[in-house]
Amino acid sequence: MKRINWVLVLLVLTGFVIGRFIGTFFDGSFLNYGQSFGLSSPVVLDLGFFVLTFGLTIHITIASVIGVVIALVVYRFIR
Repeated sequence: MKRINWVLVLLVLTGFVIGRFIGTFFDGSFLNYGQSFGLSSPVVLDLGFFVLTFGLTIHITIASVIGVVIALVVYRFIR
């Protein structure tokens, strides 16, 4: 079984977050252009005594892609 490289996963997630932050900071620029996909409304499972709500929406922008690319470059240098 292959091991998951947690440093890579952490850097990619950090790249998405920082890229999203940069995209919202420059609100009117091309960096905020992107696509959303996922569940538009959450799915609710009501069992009477237990209620579960599932939902996931992913919004990918140009800034988040740039953030992931920078995170991969950083990973290459620290590896």
